[in-house]
Amino acid sequence: MKKTNIRYFILAMLFIVTTLNYADRATLSMAAPAMRKDLGMDTVMMGYAFSAFGWAYVALQIPGGWLLDKFGSRVVYGLGLLFWSVFTLLQGTVGFWLGGSAFIALFALRFLMGISEAPAFPANSRITTMWFPTHERGFASSIFNSAQYFALALFNPIMGWILVEFGWRHIFYAMGLMGIIMALVWFKVIREPKHHPKVNQAELDYIQSGGGLAHIDDKKTVITWQQVKKVVSNRMLLGIYLGQFSISTITWFFLTWFPMYLVQAKGMSILKVGIFASIPAAAGFIGGILGGYISDWLLRRGKSLTFARKTPIILGLLLSSSIVLANYVTVEAVVIAVMSLAFFAKGFGALGWVVIGDTSPKEMVGLSGGIFNLAGNIASIVTPIVIGYILNVTQSFNGALIFVGAMGLVGALSYLFIVGEIKRVEL
Repeated sequence: MKKTNIRYFILAMLFIVTTLNYADRATLSMAAPAMRKDLGMDTVMMGYAFSAFGWAYVALQIPGGWLLDKFGSRVVYGLGLLFWSVFTLLQGTVGFWLGGSAFIALFALRFLMGISEAPAFPANSRITTMWFPTHERGFASSIFNSAQYFALALFNPIMGWILVEFGWRHIFYAMGLMGIIMALVWFKVIREPKHHPKVNQAELDYIQSGGGLAHIDDKKTVITWQQVKKVVSNRMLLGIYLGQFSISTITWFFLTWFPMYLVQAKGMSILKVGIFASIPAAAGFIGGILGGYISDWLLRRGKSLTFARKTPIILGLLLSSSIVLANYVTVEAVVIAVMSLAFFAKGFGALGWVVIGDTSPKEMVGLSGGIFNLAGNIASIVTPIVIGYILNVTQSFNGALIFVGAMGLVGALSYLFIVGEIKRVEL
């Protein structure tokens, strides 16, 4: 029997939903230059507003992963998509509040949005682990992971245009409405492998014989604290967590302060920022696809799993530190070229999700992904606040770029000297 290929349709859905996920995260960064004037916020206040998402997102990673393992990805992810879209839409109403109330309302809505998005990436990892064999998983993970760059490349120009034509509130209204519609589509078309009406046995056999965990939802394992302790004390996983924190620092610079960097440090208009900010994002998208493809290609050529996964990650992290070169150039085209190189490299090395899929215990793929994403997204709290204080003290982005570039080196060193051999943890 010729096998079906429904797994690629599932992957396309993950790509679309993750694109909306990151576009919603970026709404505040695009609206921020105009919002600051209307709401009277300084850079420290904006730093805390940017970080509100991260506080909730990080705190809910482990509970979110537990919910995925208990109730399955379809229900938990779908409800998350619905709720984060509603909270995105409601951020457009913040302008109707006055003074400190506006900041509190914005912080609260971003916090609630972080709670709702917490299961998203652990669910992405869990779903690709269910639907894809090991030798296809690098590419599959790079597809959903590269959606973060595609989101910025596609929606930054659109959001810039919306801001100029209709005002910053309509950025939130438009993006929130799109997410609500997509949540309805999600519940209509997403199923686990064995329950999908269009999957045949040949595709299920292909997935499972290649190391895919198509039946992980069949048996609900009771997870103990002893098992969790074994995961969080594993040296290989600790190194992977540190690497993800480092690479997420670069992500959150682009998701929060990058548009304001182009406005304040390089003197660009809002409309030009919307266009120019999409170029590094497009480079990151290309790097993300290429990194996953090369990793799987190395695996098919007979290289070890450790070599195939670590090579793109280390090269990408090292090259991402080139972002500091932007401190020494002033020509707009050269600044964007430097940023594009750094974001391409970041995308090329962003294989943390496929690595955690390769290494998580079979009994707790969702929870393990949650722990991994918690560690990585501590950067969503640290990065905007640290950069906010750097700007407040120095009135310059130079120190911010040095901080971001240094984290690329830290991540590369972690994979070189801490991670060691990449293999699945057995409980």
